[in-house]
Amino acid sequence: MELGRVMMDRNADAPWSQFDPEVYVDLNYRTPLEVDLLIVRLMRDYFSRCYEQGVPSSVRGVDVGAGANLYPALSMLPWCEKILLLEYATPNVEYLEKQASGGGYDTAWDAFWNVLGEAPAYRDVEPRSRFGEIVRVERANLLDLDGQRRWDIGTMFFVADSMSECPDEFRRGVECFMDALNEGAPFAAAFMKESLGYQVGAHRYPAYRVNADRVRESLEPFTAELEIHDMDHMVRPGHEGMILALGRRNSAIATP
Repeated sequence: MELGRVMMDRNADAPWSQFDPEVYVDLNYRTPLEVDLLIVRLMRDYFSRCYEQGVPSSVRGVDVGAGANLYPALSMLPWCEKILLLEYATPNVEYLEKQASGGGYDTAWDAFWNVLGEAPAYRDVEPRSRFGEIVRVERANLLDLDGQRRWDIGTMFFVADSMSECPDEFRRGVECFMDALNEGAPFAAAFMKESLGYQVGAHRYPAYRVNADRVRESLEPFTAELEIHDMDHMVRPGHEGMILALGRRNSAIATP
């Protein structure tokens, strides 16, 4: 143990009630990073391919552990009649509720929508009004999802690997996300590569170190198709890049 280091082995140990979403947005999204724009393009094109034969009726989307990040939800707008943002940290819940209110979301997210809007499926969507109409926010812990509620498309960005140092909680987080999806549901999941943890304001938050092989290994039992994008883009010290997983749920039957 490093001198002075506070151990946060498990999700419950981290100071989530002190998370500062405005600082997080300023650090990560106010000025769009090249790697985030690349992720948005990859996710946009993948979801577009999944629905190129048409959109089923009553598509419901979920962003699990949404945090202070709107671009995963924005990526699902053309396909969904409802999107639920699940988030545990109370400050992030309040941030998301404000973004989904009648006043419309922050202009910081316009750059990400501009990239999404380059694809035909997104061009006829007015994102602010649509976001306010169909997005709802709920406080929930990923690890408490029991597979009883399922969605038709889903995203999970920097959650399973960024909430705990515990390998069991990482695996359980991935499983809970995948068991929240219906069979055939497209999904996008992103991970920090080899992260040692991260700082938001005055507080330190945990991470479980993953690489592309570990991400693939954790997702393959749940997927009918899977593509892994291993991106060596460093956005801050203490990690080696980002990993994006795109695929479809193979079965809605929960794994024991």
